[in-house]
Amino acid sequence: MVKVKIVAPSLLSLLSGVLMGCTVAPFELWGLGWFALAPLWWLIGQKNTPAWWLGAAWGAGFHGTAIFWITGVHPMTWMGVPWLASLAIAITCWLIIIVWGGLLVALWAYFQQWSPKAWGPRILMGVASWCLLEVLWRSLPLWWSSLSYTQSPHNLPILHLGQLSGTTTITAVLVAVNGCWAAAFDSFDLSRKNIRLPAIFAALLIWGLAQGLGGYLYSRPLNDDPEQSLTVGIIQGNIPNEIKLYAEGLRQALEGYTRGYQTLSDAGVDVVMTPETALPVLWDADRLQYSNSPAGHFYQAIRDRGVPAWLGTSRGTPSHYTNSLLSLSGTGETLSYYDKAILVPLGEYIPFESVLGGFISRLSPLQAQMIPGSRDQLLQTPFGPAIVSICYESAFPQHLQAQAQRGGEFFLSAANNAHYALSMPRQHHAQDVMRAIELDRWAVRATNTGHSAFVTPHGETLWISEMNQYATHSERIYRRQGQTLYVRWGDWLVWVLSLASLPSLWPRSKEPFT
Repeated sequence: MVKVKIVAPSLLSLLSGVLMGCTVAPFELWGLGWFALAPLWWLIGQKNTPAWWLGAAWGAGFHGTAIFWITGVHPMTWMGVPWLASLAIAITCWLIIIVWGGLLVALWAYFQQWSPKAWGPRILMGVASWCLLEVLWRSLPLWWSSLSYTQSPHNLPILHLGQLSGTTTITAVLVAVNGCWAAAFDSFDLSRKNIRLPAIFAALLIWGLAQGLGGYLYSRPLNDDPEQSLTVGIIQGNIPNEIKLYAEGLRQALEGYTRGYQTLSDAGVDVVMTPETALPVLWDADRLQYSNSPAGHFYQAIRDRGVPAWLGTSRGTPSHYTNSLLSLSGTGETLSYYDKAILVPLGEYIPFESVLGGFISRLSPLQAQMIPGSRDQLLQTPFGPAIVSICYESAFPQHLQAQAQRGGEFFLSAANNAHYALSMPRQHHAQDVMRAIELDRWAVRATNTGHSAFVTPHGETLWISEMNQYATHSERIYRRQGQTLYVRWGDWLVWVLSLASLPSLWPRSKEPFT
């Protein structure tokens, strides 16, 4: 009987976490985000199972489902990794994500068991603690799945709340609505039936006000200045990772990116953008004019056509290099560069290498050390300063908010995305839709294999490429200098919520809620 009392709630919590994971690609059942957290909140109050265990099960279900695409790194035989070792690496990465995501929700659930018994203060504490934990987690190296991205790219009105205090605003509304549903369900205990209708009313009111406010922000005209416009061309090279670093991949890159640059230049674009590591070589402008390499041919094409380019490539030495986006003038001169600052653990650098040495090294196929760029960069272009994200950085809104605060006028997102399952590029697009809205900037997404896209400051996708196809496309975007409340003040709401929840901790009974 004891085992049943533990197993059944644990499975229900796991299932509700899985349902929350289905809100994002490939399923995109985003409406579940307004209900799938409520079972966990209700279960915590039933006293049958340790709260932290229920939270861990829910977190494992959510993060394990949402980021199952990480297993798409297998097979890595093209990198020289044996098939079984590749499978082990993929599964290990997925399990690390499950444990890391489970820990976040386990901590939240543990804190919740000490919250007041009254549902009002309890919900306030739950909202504040969840938002605070998300802010903490995304200040660490491993992060992707905020509750807020369950609504992207479909629920554009609610995503506009990001202009107020970033993802914190959206997450707060989701957690609050789910808490109200849990309170309403809890009222089926006859001793608490008096809270049923108020809880249902509160859920609908919070949801309605949030959608209404977001809808108002969404409805405001952009009022872009025609004199601030520029036409950007994108090249999606579609070079499979299996050949990207070898002779055949370099040949395809030379042909595809040079041809695409020439086509877009002849069409009259102002600038051409390529994906992350479009030319996977070390860029050395001093030697390119005499070089017969892929980089040399692309460099010569720029000099022939005279159209500036934003080029994804690398800088440094073969053993220590950066993943960079270069701003090149129409003469091929490097005007500025942005070096990727937030690297993927194990994928682009080895954590704790100086401490754990060879043990960690055996978990990663890396043969060279990627160097992170500075956190205070801002790419200078002939058309004004740009906000830049290279692949993984799209999941860290505070990094892009800082660039917008320093004067970035449009948003450039360069990615490869070829190493993972097909749901990952769709989720990456959803992340960039959120960033465009939060920053109130036009976004240009250039990827290797898809989805490349143009996104308005309202999160509307003007064009999006098909997966695994070569493509070129151009659109007119606009420079914008205004700053949203989020750009100015960052995640201010999390601190307001935290302060507002403090009185509910004092006085309180000596016994925890569960």
